[in-house]
Amino acid sequence: MEDAAAGFVHALVKEDYANAVRDFDDTMKKAMPAEKLEEAWRSLIAQAGAFQKQLGIHQQSVGPYEAVFVTCKFERATLDVKVVFDKAGRITGLWFVPPKVSYEYKPPAYVKKDFFQEEDVQVGAGKWMLPGTLTLPKGQGPFPAVVLVHGSGPHDRDETIGPNKPFRDLAWGLASRGIAVLRYEKRTKYHPKELARMKEGITVKEETIDDALAAVKLLRQRDDITPAKIFVLGHSLGGMLVPRIGMRDKDIAGFILLAATTRPTEDVILEQMAYIFGLDGKLSEDEKKQLAKMREQVARVKDPKLSPETSSSDLPFGVPAAYWLDLRGYKPQETAQSLKHPMLILQGGRDYQVTTTDFEGWKKSLSSRKNVTFKVYPELNHLFVAGKGKSTPAEYLTAGHVAEIVIKDIANWIKKQ
Repeated sequence: MEDAAAGFVHALVKEDYANAVRDFDDTMKKAMPAEKLEEAWRSLIAQAGAFQKQLGIHQQSVGPYEAVFVTCKFERATLDVKVVFDKAGRITGLWFVPPKVSYEYKPPAYVKKDFFQEEDVQVGAGKWMLPGTLTLPKGQGPFPAVVLVHGSGPHDRDETIGPNKPFRDLAWGLASRGIAVLRYEKRTKYHPKELARMKEGITVKEETIDDALAAVKLLRQRDDITPAKIFVLGHSLGGMLVPRIGMRDKDIAGFILLAATTRPTEDVILEQMAYIFGLDGKLSEDEKKQLAKMREQVARVKDPKLSPETSSSDLPFGVPAAYWLDLRGYKPQETAQSLKHPMLILQGGRDYQVTTTDFEGWKKSLSSRKNVTFKVYPELNHLFVAGKGKSTPAEYLTAGHVAEIVIKDIANWIKKQ
């Protein structure tokens, strides 16, 4: 399997995508045809820099599957290309992940581990059940609680990015201050094959909203949680979808939005790509081609003729038309105007993924509301980790923690509601 995985990576480096997908199983061929694989690889190169060399390879058995990790050095990062094989030697899964062996999570100083305990829980039921963790303060309950809703991508319950675990920071930090927190594996992380089978019909409802509502429902059923004090915190995509979550459940106590977009998702994606390509002060011919292709794909998203039959390979990152059609016309800041809930809207000043332009969009729509609070942290990035200078993708591979002031502000706001 190691030779096959190394050969697969070699095909990617040589941009021989047709050969690379040759050993995909049927599900992978449908979910990631050659053109989609090309987009994924080019997107990786855009963030991590040019491929330089293979550093190592190791294999791990995972139930009936064999996972092979090909450790690769790129210009700005070191990553594992995780290739999963079935017993027949067909590729049944592919991920680009930070090398796990490199990182050990060390809690920030503001975490008081003696102040809380954790419990394994299940969010939802049946086909889409998700494993989660409920972090409970010690002492006499019931407690106020927060559900954490992930950003885009197949995140685990800690929203792990490199050595950083912002959702664990939030859970442990808030529980140290007397607030219970529920976090869970994202559906795209825990049920990738099932979602791949319904890929052309997936929307943010299946990706995010349904599970957030199931998490709130779980907390309401517990005697150690105050039902009238259950809040939802959304980060990035999760924050953008907070108004939709609120429209589905009017009994949620309030909402916390971290780095939430107000502009169309396709525009934000294009802006992010242009920013990353421009970090070195110049655009290569390949980068110019990638930007031009992305502009074409963004134009198709906006085209009134976009239909469910439009090929996902013609759209940004191979995301299906149903997803884009579901978001068409959605203006989260305007939907939020119809919600009466208190809101706390926070933004990192160094965030290049979701910028202060989005934050100003929230302020423009909601600043007249007395129960909406806004705050920008000039030194924080998209993960609400402190830094200096221009933020870059490589910054996420340096260990850090959600800033203590963010934990304090969220906790104080919740206790005032």
